[in-house]
Amino acid sequence: MVQEISITAGESPKKLENFLKKRFPVGFVRKLFRKHGVRLNGRPAKPDDPVRPEDRVELYIQFEESPKSPGQSLPVRADLKAIFEDDQIVVINKPPGIAVHEGKAVLKRNSLLGILEASYRPRGIAPRLVHRLDKDTSGVLLVAKDEGIAKQLEGLFASEKVEKAYLCLLVGRLQQNRGTIDCSLPGRAGQPVRALTQFKVLKRFTETTLVRANIATGRMHQIRLHFAQYGYPVVMDDQYGDFSFNKRLRKQCRLRRQFLHAATLALPYRGKRHSWTAPLPADLESTLAFLAAH
Repeated sequence: MVQEISITAGESPKKLENFLKKRFPVGFVRKLFRKHGVRLNGRPAKPDDPVRPEDRVELYIQFEESPKSPGQSLPVRADLKAIFEDDQIVVINKPPGIAVHEGKAVLKRNSLLGILEASYRPRGIAPRLVHRLDKDTSGVLLVAKDEGIAKQLEGLFASEKVEKAYLCLLVGRLQQNRGTIDCSLPGRAGQPVRALTQFKVLKRFTETTLVRANIATGRMHQIRLHFAQYGYPVVMDDQYGDFSFNKRLRKQCRLRRQFLHAATLALPYRGKRHSWTAPLPADLESTLAFLAAH
């Protein structure tokens, strides 16, 4: 079955690949071009081909939504709450369970960036991500309102002038009250780069420890990897965690995601130091209450 998409009069000219990415997951779009499954106005198409109003796009590969796995919820068009906003940036209290951008199994319209773009488009604003949070990590997320301010802020993050503090619950009773994990992690090019995590114990429970972790560097999965290597993985981490402990805790208190929350973000902005904080979400609060009571 051939699926036909007509370019409406309101569409601005853009590359075919970018046009399709607004409607389908990245993995499906790549598959279309890899398998020569897309035509533009009846002719084989390339990713860089421009599309304009009244053009006709034909798809020869059927798009099928991935089936929902047990316990997995579909993306939600979340009611995003702004902690701070001005003419250049917006600071969001990101809810858990929503990806910040599109991916192989995430449509752009269901991502945080897609929701923001739809919200700000009528005002002529094109939001830009400055940093990332994992899908199941909640908390403070900074978004720029244009490309210029995005590049400035990305420079701040790269220069390690941004302070990021996370609340995380670890498997095991961490004996040190304070500590530093200085262990290299893979960078963007795959080469080892320095990663530094400083932590302070906030509370110890029978089998777990609540800590505040501060990072100046922002390597992928830095906190989760560092504490897993340290022998105290993040509770409910389904990639680097203690799977038997996670299974038991899931049954006891019904926590469905990793206990990791971006609590505070601080950086220099418009001539002074700004700091933004997001309160601990209800699911993490109830987990702590359960552990305290048991």
